[in-house]
Formats: sequence, C-alpha cells, structure tokens
Amino acid sequence: MRLFLHKKSRLFRSDSLAFRYNQRMLKSARALWIALFGLVILTGLVTFFGPAERSLGANLRLVTLHGAWVWAGKAAFAISGLTGLAGLVSKKGRALLAGWSLALGRTGLVFWLTYLPMSLLVMQLNWGGLFFAEPRWQVPFAFGVAAVLLQAGLSVLRIDWLTCGSNLAFGIALWAALGNATNVLHPESPIFSGGSARIEFFFGALLLLSLAIGAVISLLLRRKS
Repeated sequence: MRLFLHKKSRLFRSDSLAFRYNQRMLKSARALWIALFGLVILTGLVTFFGPAERSLGANLRLVTLHGAWVWAGKAAFAISGLTGLAGLVSKKGRALLAGWSLALGRTGLVFWLTYLPMSLLVMQLNWGGLFFAEPRWQVPFAFGVAAVLLQAGLSVLRIDWLTCGSNLAFGIALWAALGNATNVLHPESPIFSGGSARIEFFFGALLLLSLAIGAVISLLLRRKS
C-alpha cells in the first residue's frame, strides 16, 4: 500500500511539474507574439512618420523600409550560415546549432517572401511600372524560389549536418550573387549616396527594428522546430 501511494505521489509531482512547465512555455510564447506584434506596429509608425525627399517624396519611406527589410533578410541568412558552419565544426553541439540554423534560415525566408512584393510596389510607385529585367529583382527572386525549396526540404529531412552545410552554402551564394549583381534602374546605395544624415538615421532605426523582428521570429520558430 505504501509503495502504491509513493508511486502515485511521484506521478502526481511529475504531472504537476509538466503542467507548470507547459504553463511557462505558453506564457513565454504569448510574450513573444506580443513583442512581435508591438515591433511590427512600431515599425509601421516609424515608417509612416519618416522623412520625405525632394525626388521621391513620401515614397522614400517605403523605399527605406524596403531597404531595411532586405538587409534584415540578408542578415538572417548570413547568421543561419554562420550557425551552420559552427554546427559542422562542433559535433557535440551540432543538433542544437542545426536547430538554430534552421530557424534562422526560415526567418530569412519570411523576410524574403515579404520583401519581394514590397519590391514590386516600390518599382510601381517610383518607376511607373514593373521592370522584371532588373538584376536587382531577378537575383532576389531566384534566391527566393531556391530558399522556399531548400527550407522545405530541410524541414522534411531533418539531417543536422545537411541543414548546417546547406544553410552555409546558401548564405555564401546569396551574398556573393547580390554583391555581384549589376544595376540598371536600381540606384547604387540610394540611402547613403544622398548625404542626408536624417535619412540615414531613419534607415538605421528601421534596420534595428527589422532585426529585432527577425530575432523574435527566430525565437518563435526555434520553439516549434
């Protein structure tokens, strides 16, 4: 009888600990979603009240957000690749690092898939039409398609070394391709070529907010992976 009660007590304590752990996890997830929502709202407000410019007018706000957004995506893919490199080097920590590399790669994909339609809107507003022959559109679009296929495949296969190596290769290829892409209508470094400290500060603020959004998304995705 005592043995039975002892086992029952242990099971009760175990269930109680599991319940409290699940409650903490739910509260943590809720806090992350609230933080994400707040950051998105703040980013929208900063964009809305951002500066205008003589040639682009109020369109500068969307152009600047579009620039910060793509840089946040590039940063996510780069950190995913670096995390993958660390996972390839460290056998003991490979599983943990592969999980983070996967979450960061998915975060980069979120930015990329939302950046592409934003890029089309920027084209329409500033060029009066869509110029699909622009290399600064073709290269990101091609890598967007590749990123969808890659992240879907990695999510299904769940092979740690493959996740690490693939995200490393993708990050290197993306940065190299964008670095070598030519410009036709797309201006070279439009934010920093105008010499306006106010516009540069505006871009920096949006970039920091975008990176913060990426960090929260990565945490949410890591919890589900």
